[in-house]
Amino acid sequence: MKLLTITTLYPNAEDPKHGVFIENRLRQLRLRYPDVEATVIAPVPWFPFRHARFGAYGRYAAVPDMETRYGIKVYHPRYLVIPKIGMNLTPYTLAHSLKNQVGRLQAQGEQFDLIDGHYFFPDGVAIHALAQSLRLPFTVTARGTDINLIPSYPRPLQQIQHVLKHSQHNLAVCEALRQAMIGYGADPTRTTTARNGVDLNVFRCVDEIAQPALRQSLQLPTDRPVIISVGLLVERKGHHLVIEALSQIPDALLLIAGTGPDERKLRQLATQLGVAERVTFLGGLSQSVLADYFAASDISVLASSREGWANVLLESMACGTPVVATNIWGTPEVVSAPEAGVLVERDSSSIAQGLCQLLAHRPSRQQTRQYAEQFSWDDTSDLLYHLFTQIISGRNPPLPAPSIRHTRSETEHDKEASL
Repeated sequence: MKLLTITTLYPNAEDPKHGVFIENRLRQLRLRYPDVEATVIAPVPWFPFRHARFGAYGRYAAVPDMETRYGIKVYHPRYLVIPKIGMNLTPYTLAHSLKNQVGRLQAQGEQFDLIDGHYFFPDGVAIHALAQSLRLPFTVTARGTDINLIPSYPRPLQQIQHVLKHSQHNLAVCEALRQAMIGYGADPTRTTTARNGVDLNVFRCVDEIAQPALRQSLQLPTDRPVIISVGLLVERKGHHLVIEALSQIPDALLLIAGTGPDERKLRQLATQLGVAERVTFLGGLSQSVLADYFAASDISVLASSREGWANVLLESMACGTPVVATNIWGTPEVVSAPEAGVLVERDSSSIAQGLCQLLAHRPSRQQTRQYAEQFSWDDTSDLLYHLFTQIISGRNPPLPAPSIRHTRSETEHDKEASL
């Protein structure tokens, strides 16, 4: 089986955490089924300057054209993104970039059986156009904002619906997204939930006996509650609500792991509320270091307003740390038992109540770990392998190429990924 995985959400040398959940899914599939060969095309926006003062765009410019990650060749062609003009132009520039890159690979003798696509807009729209030109079957996996935010704009919704109709199979990382896709017209018989899993070897459980030593190694106190909130530092992730909740929980220490544009505002909020001395900003962390901080914490909090399937919840639970999470989208599918944690409304008072409840009645760390163990990658890998095999063996006839008109966007493309 020769897969061509295509997505703009994929790690690279400059940003190894970007879309790591997609890389993990592909890695786990290949580990379980060694006959799967994979090539990844992960385009990045074109930008001419690499200087750090240009922020994310400067990092895009520094991404290599090709790299090998875990034995998989990953190509990073450039595509044009024009800020302030909008999302509806991007599927065309992205499709052009994809066709050029695939042409170069075909000239080298590469052939593929199926396109494994991720994120419906703009990625899925561009993938559809590429699949039509190559006469290849393709699937697209919904990840979150591509289904729970972007369809609020009429033209992107039309394009997403076109992809839902013409893909050989539609996948979603949680049932809530799958139901939303069906609501947009996806055929239920060709729409499947393929949840993310957790790497139980990276995110290891640390029990109550070993935890104090781990805290000491991380220079964390052993005599007070430690709470961790992980994610991009933007409003959607709700770190500000967790800081507000902290003011209602005396003596607790809050760790915030992540980077993003709101760091200064969050620091100012902590100062205004008089809790700055109890809030530590950890910055961006590798998965192995993040696992240590999860294991050293009593509770992790996810106060998001939108999520598909939040990987940080399972990663925390795999380390033995229960969660307090807002009751939105796919999160109730992850937090579905007392040993996992508690669900709350998205406001600081409810979050504080959830934290107090869990601090007073915590499951054992082993119980929380055992809950997470049911979410290994094995079931998802089995599902994907058999689905891809079925599609390849019974390939659908090629469909007409999509008709896409250029229009101006209502807003810039919002595609934050869950850390």
